[in-house]
Amino acid sequence: MQQIDLKKELKHLYGPSAKEVVQVDVPTFRFLMVDGHGDPDTSQEYAQAVEALFSVSYAAKFMVKKGAQGIDYSVMPLEGLWWADDMAAFIVDDKSKWNWTMMILQPHFADDSVIQAAISDIKRKKGLPANGELRLENLTEGCCAQVLHIGPFSEEGPTVKRVHDFIDARTGPAGKHHEIYLSDIRRAAPAKWKTIIRQPMKPLP
Repeated sequence: MQQIDLKKELKHLYGPSAKEVVQVDVPTFRFLMVDGHGDPDTSQEYAQAVEALFSVSYAAKFMVKKGAQGIDYSVMPLEGLWWADDMAAFIVDDKSKWNWTMMILQPHFADDSVIQAAISDIKRKKGLPANGELRLENLTEGCCAQVLHIGPFSEEGPTVKRVHDFIDARTGPAGKHHEIYLSDIRRAAPAKWKTIIRQPMKPLP
């Protein structure tokens, strides 16, 4: 059976250093996504969205593993796009007004029919409310700046500023604030949480 570790294959995008902000070119990836609104710390909608994403992603993984392809692959980490209708609310950390798209990258060999079958399977077994909102969508970010943040989410501010300073010195920001959650926050101490901070930027002239 073929073993595939997508994070290792995409190490330049999913294994950055915390030492320096780097510029990367992010190609088009296909994500399982769900949209929502509100404080992720207290929102039941957010918790249900995350559960639905992981449930379907793992169901798809086992379908591919048991299928004709016989590929065993690692489920990719949870990712989030964050913004607010009034960005002042985002800057002052008013989470009740945040919008989000939570998502998990799906490998090309887990085709659309597999993902849809996984959605149907999880809906039948668990009946998660967020299941009906799940969708597959391609995301192309292109030129981005990113760095690894180590520590709790509440201390991301200086790391985010480093990314924006890097971008402002070159071109300018574009697109939505993007975070990639590498740690299982249920098990790891907050001081050891690893989060990739990524921000699309305007291409260099």
